[in-house]
Amino acid sequence: MRKYVIERDIPEVGTLEREQLAAAAAKSNEALAELGTDIQWVNSYVAGDKTFCIYLAKDEDIINKHAEISGFPATKITEVRKIIDPTTERG
Repeated sequence: MRKYVIERDIPEVGTLEREQLAAAAAKSNEALAELGTDIQWVNSYVAGDKTFCIYLAKDEDIINKHAEISGFPATKITEVRKIIDPTTERG
């Protein structure tokens, strides 16, 4: 599977309470269960009016299908080509 960053425009998502975020996660998990093993949610970063979600998926189509089922927009989908971190300089 490929790794993707999904940018979701969700007004005021950064102000949601823990219970609201838990409900959103449950809704997302329901959609994932419906879609099967070709997509996996790794984690999400919640900002002011956006979330940045990391997913493993077979392709962009299944990410768009998740967005359709869950109701959470996939405003921008970017495939991750490589990963670097502070240890990358050591080869």
